[in-house]
Amino acid sequence: MPRATNSPASRKRRKRTLAKAKGFRGFRSKLFRYAKDAVRKAMTYAYRDRKVRKREFRKLWIARINAATRAQGLSYSRFIEGLKAAGIEMDRKVLSDIAIKDEAAFQALIQQAKQALEKKAAA
Repeated sequence: MPRATNSPASRKRRKRTLAKAKGFRGFRSKLFRYAKDAVRKAMTYAYRDRKVRKREFRKLWIARINAATRAQGLSYSRFIEGLKAAGIEMDRKVLSDIAIKDEAAFQALIQQAKQALEKKAAA
């Protein structure tokens, strides 16, 4: 008796992999043998980089806040320390957005942070 290969399921699995490889260059999008490796690697990178994206954005926000605070004569770490001492809880995404779009509000935050640092030093 001949070997049963379950052709419809095999074809569906291969087509699904080739569909995921659409847009890849050369035989990586045409031949199943190479497409399956390319798709596996692409999915690995996608999983890893979903985590990395969060790190990259946090680094960007911190760099923006640092630039804005240094323009006012204060370092990033002292600014964050001052905000904590003043009891202001804002995440870095919001602080970065305020630094870019609303300079007056950011100036007020810097003043509050400086006052809190002075009180902390006096105590």
